[in-house]
Amino acid sequence: MGLDILFISEILKKCGDWHDLLNVDYLLKSQVLRFFICAIFQPEIVREQAVTQILKAGALYFALAFGAGFALGTIRVLWVAPQFGTRIAELMEAPFMLIVTIASARWIVRRLAVPPETYSRLGMGIIALGLLLTLEFTLVLWLRGLTIREYFANQDPVSGTVYYVMLGLFAVMPLLVDRNSGTHL
Repeated sequence: MGLDILFISEILKKCGDWHDLLNVDYLLKSQVLRFFICAIFQPEIVREQAVTQILKAGALYFALAFGAGFALGTIRVLWVAPQFGTRIAELMEAPFMLIVTIASARWIVRRLAVPPETYSRLGMGIIALGLLLTLEFTLVLWLRGLTIREYFANQDPVSGTVYYVMLGLFAVMPLLVDRNSGTHL
């Protein structure tokens, strides 16, 4: 809540002193109304702030998911896979990553006050997915000594399918959490 007020007040500072012309106390105290009036008169400022907010949210969402995935992946490769096999280890990791995805999407949407519009939430998810796949297909493949062709050829059909579904859920999760203030995933 504090961040959205900061966001709105920053936009109002850029809008100038137009709000001094309003004499009604209620209108002066209403941050939301002032935000929408500013959006009508200077929409480029609102657009610029919204894009910045979505980029920040997507980058943070990526960082949280990648950090958790790195930690869980290390545990999976070093301890779980040798005992249960790669497929089972990857399938065991998936529910934990789903929990991380839901929790981090919900926390970021609330903390950064990402607007509930579809383009904002999907933008956050797609930015995070793009960063994740970029890192996956560059750094991770390089560290494992694989080409992209080898990576896809070595994917297990069962755990690979679960992985792709998880990537899809990762991209759309910001849209699914906290859609309305009364309903939460």
